[in-house]
This record gives sequence, C-alpha cells and structure tokens, in this order.
Amino acid sequence: MAQKTQKGKIMAHTVQPSQHATSRRSFLRTGLAVGGAGAIGAALLVNGVPTLAGASGGLTPGDAAILRFLSAAEILETDFWQQYNELGGIQDSEVPGGSGSAAYTAALKVLDGDMDQYIHDNTEDEFTHFTFINAYLVSKGADPVNLDTFRTLPSSKATGAQQIGRLTNLMQLTVDTSYWTKYRSRTKNPDFGDTFPPAVPGLLKGQFPAIPRDDTDLSPADHIQAIANTAGFHFAFIEQGGTSLYPSLAQRVTHPEVLRILLSIGPTETMHFQTWQDKAGNAPPLTDPTNGLVFPDLNAPPFGGEDFQTNLIMPEPTVFLSRKFPPVSIIRPTQTQGAAMGALKALTDDGLFRGQSDEFFAVLHDLAEAADAARHGG
Repeated sequence: MAQKTQKGKIMAHTVQPSQHATSRRSFLRTGLAVGGAGAIGAALLVNGVPTLAGASGGLTPGDAAILRFLSAAEILETDFWQQYNELGGIQDSEVPGGSGSAAYTAALKVLDGDMDQYIHDNTEDEFTHFTFINAYLVSKGADPVNLDTFRTLPSSKATGAQQIGRLTNLMQLTVDTSYWTKYRSRTKNPDFGDTFPPAVPGLLKGQFPAIPRDDTDLSPADHIQAIANTAGFHFAFIEQGGTSLYPSLAQRVTHPEVLRILLSIGPTETMHFQTWQDKAGNAPPLTDPTNGLVFPDLNAPPFGGEDFQTNLIMPEPTVFLSRKFPPVSIIRPTQTQGAAMGALKALTDDGLFRGQSDEFFAVLHDLAEAADAARHGG
C-alpha cells in the first residue's frame, strides 16, 4: 500500500498542472545547497565560482530549465551515494562523512574487491556534477537548485552512518532490473515501446534495504549479502537512468555551451553504468532467510543465454530510429519526449522518495515539467 501511495503522488502531479510553481521556486533560489551533501559541494565550488562568474551571455529559459532539472537529479544522486559511501565506501577528505560498516563493506566486496573505491569515486563524481551545474547557472544569472528544505528522511541507524536528514530512502527499495535484459536484446528498444523482463524478479515485488537499517541487519550472513546484492543491482539501475537522461535532454538544448555540458557529463554516467552492471553480475545466488528475496544464478536455467549472460557488459546491437535500419550498438532509450518526467517517475517507483512530502514531489514535478517543455532554439 505504501508503494502505491508514493507512486500515486508522482502520477497525480504528472497529470495535474502545477498551481504554485512561483512560490516553489523559493526553495530553489536560496543559493548552492548546504548541509549534508552540500557541505562537500561548497568546498568543490570555492575555485569554480569566481572563474565562471565572469562568463558572458545568458541562457534560454529552456536551457536553464534543463540544467536545473539535471542539478536536482544530481543532488538526489549525491544524497544516496553519500549514504552508500558512509557505510560501504572510503571516507576521506574527498568524500567525508560516516565511518564505514565492516560487515556491509565485506559483503559488497564479494561482488568486487574494489567496491569501496568505486563507491567512493562514484560519490565524488555526483558531488562535482551538481556543484558544477549550479555554479554554471549562477554564472549566467540563473537560479541554482537547493533541496535542503526536504532533508527530512531518517538515516540508517547502523554503526558508521551519519545521523543527518536525508533526501532519499535506501531502506525500502523496489528495484527494476529490466535494464539487464534491455541492454542484451538484439531485437527490442524501449524507444519503440518494447518491454523487458527483470533479471531479479523478486526486487520488483517488495521493499528491500540496500544498506543495513541498523546493526541487526549485519547478520545472518545471507541477509547482509542480500542487502549488498540489492545495492549492486541498484547502483546499475540508477546509472543507466543517467546514461539515457543526458542524451535525451541534450536534444532539447539551444546553446552550444550547454550542449557541451550535457555531452561531457553524460558519458561519465555511462562509465558508471558499465562498471556497476559488471559488478552486479558477480552477486552470489542466494535466498534471504529473513524475507525470501531470491537472487538467481543468472548464468543457469531458466536464466542464462544472451539475455542474462553476466559477462555481456557491452550494449548488444539493436533496432534504432526505424526497424528498416540494421541493428546498431546504442544507448537506450534516448527518446526525448517526456524524458525528465519519465526519469522522475522511475526514481519514484524505485522507492527512493518513500516518506517525502507532497511539496517535495510538487517541486520535482515542476522542475521536470519545465525541462520537458524546453525546445531546441526556443
């Protein structure tokens, strides 16, 4: 029921026009985000803002709207990657906060011995993305994005996590792993309306933690490993979304410099996705003894074959633009119509925003709606 309630919120905002867009912008123009993720962001901006502040020229309303939506998306990504890093990554001067959870980190390392380093680096990347975009907006006289008002969700109570307000919820996820078969299909493309089966069907049938909720989640062994497996598949889910979002919205920008920003940041999301897709393939098959969640052996029947083979981490060629053309290896989807709202709905369905306020959903809806309304040359 809780899952349907959260989905209903974003779907309701999708079909109902915003009534308070102007007042909601007060949440967005109070400066670069501070506190939580923003504390690191502020440090990263020290050298960036003065240089960019001298840039000349303005932004079209559409370009500004696209950049603001992307900034919001990156702030949200930063918030949950910071939570992952506090418990399973490397805490240092580049990505401070938290003190780590040895049992959770060990379970993540079953997927790859360098998982803590990769989590750290992905977290730092997301910090730099939103701080750069916000700084660029400011340099052009446009409002940056600040979501600090909505840092109201609780932190994990596991030893190693900071006890601060969060924007996102990693403890009740419903992860769509259909990206696994989408990128392995040679005959289907979501741009044509095609659908794909999930690699881990159980992750779509409940609300599962991707970080330990408290120290009782650190055992039994198969339970904490299931939590780490969930994280591994969630990492790839998130980054495949960014992989599509940037080229989808790039088709709507007007200024060449804004296009350059999207074409420069977007491929880093693809690098993240390929890394995480590879690591998720190493998740050991098991059944969580506490909730029955099953992680199958993706290389064994009824799985296996081209659609599930775990070492196929390059995009298989598929149909593009028209089925009359030969297959080509591509990012998918890249359909631009409704791209921002589609990304917001996917994050909502994922469970990242469970517990957030109606105002939070309304603000994100306004940002997505404005980005989708942008037109090249408009």
